[in-house]
Amino acid sequence: MRLARSIRGRLFVVLVTATVFVWLCASAWIFLQTRREVEHVLDTRLQEAARMVSSLAFNGSGATDTLALPDNSLPQTTSYERQLSCQIWSLDGRLVARSSGAPSNSLGGDDDGFSDRLVDGETWRVYAVSDPGKRIRVLVGDRLGLRERLVSDLILGLLWPAMFMVPLLGFLIWGILGRGLRPLQTMATDLTRRGVEDLSPLEVDHAPPELAPLASSLNGLFKRVDAVRRHERDFTAFAAHELRTPIAGLKVQAQVAMGTKQPSQRNAALQNIILSVDRISRLSRQLLTVARLDAQLHEDAWQQVNVLRLLSEIVAETPARTDLRVVLNESLRNATIVTSRDLLAIALRNLHENALHHNDGQGAISWKAVTSGAVMEITIEDDGPGIPESEMHLVKSRFFRGRHKSSSGSGLGLAIIEIAVTRLNGSLTLSNRANNTGLRAVVRLPANLPADTG
Repeated sequence: MRLARSIRGRLFVVLVTATVFVWLCASAWIFLQTRREVEHVLDTRLQEAARMVSSLAFNGSGATDTLALPDNSLPQTTSYERQLSCQIWSLDGRLVARSSGAPSNSLGGDDDGFSDRLVDGETWRVYAVSDPGKRIRVLVGDRLGLRERLVSDLILGLLWPAMFMVPLLGFLIWGILGRGLRPLQTMATDLTRRGVEDLSPLEVDHAPPELAPLASSLNGLFKRVDAVRRHERDFTAFAAHELRTPIAGLKVQAQVAMGTKQPSQRNAALQNIILSVDRISRLSRQLLTVARLDAQLHEDAWQQVNVLRLLSEIVAETPARTDLRVVLNESLRNATIVTSRDLLAIALRNLHENALHHNDGQGAISWKAVTSGAVMEITIEDDGPGIPESEMHLVKSRFFRGRHKSSSGSGLGLAIIEIAVTRLNGSLTLSNRANNTGLRAVVRLPANLPADTG
């Protein structure tokens, strides 16, 4: 059972079976060709023997008694004694002479040339030649049974060595397969000996062409697994660090509130507890969102989404600030897009929350949408401090907190947006508004259902 499941075993069975099949076909072809050649040679010998006897024979009109030809008057084969038999008949139908062992009945008919005759229960191959000048007819024949035996013995003489070679051939095939599959075994051994932390790439340059795609695929898998593990380590380390600070602050502020007798200090401590809880809540939500996006292997169901309705829900769910206005532009009224509603909601919600958290003074947050051909652009603008140009290429990285970081920031907001937008086959572009009066974020998405999602 194990042999049948192994590549080496299956190849061995296929190759040996194919070899035996080809050998049998070759043997059949050799048998037919040998039989044809042997029959041709034996027929030629019959002709030569008949003509030789005819040239040596006496005049048939002067003989009245049957003569026995000596055995050495005809060519014989040492392995098949008395293979040829000869008869000499007069043209008037009298048996003039015959060789030893030849039947007394006529071997042939009235026509010259080759014929197959049944004589005394045996089939003969006969060649007849007439000599009108000597008034004789010479018949030379041999038994077809002897011919078949001769062909069979010849074929067996060729096949017996081949039969003994089959086991040796199988042994050679088994060894050659083992040598040919050795690189695969070497790769398997290398992978088995690796530790759980070893994700170094396999050698591809010196791998056989058949194994190079497998090695490349494994290297790609190792690279993706390594990236996921790095993200997990970063995620775990950052989560532990970021959660430790507000939790410790909660404990300190709770102790202050319990230990003080002054209402003002108690109220301040309770207010700090509320801020710490808000930070923990937002951080936990963002961490869960990152984990969800990292674990998501397939896109959600794509559907038609009304952008205005979605933004209205996001604004309603977000705690309002009296010092900030949220403007939903008229361009959103007819903005619809075929996409994943959940992923789009994650991206837009984090953009909105990011604008709220980084706008400390009075101002506005403005949303608008523009469709151009097959692309929709959803734009949000705020009146916050913007992003320094030196940090613009870093802000989409996970856990990056720039110069204008807030006490409640985690460095995950823009990273979450980037992941979600990428999953939607879109892009995120960040730029500062004119005169550094805020930040502009543009999400570009396909307006229709992608061809590969249907």
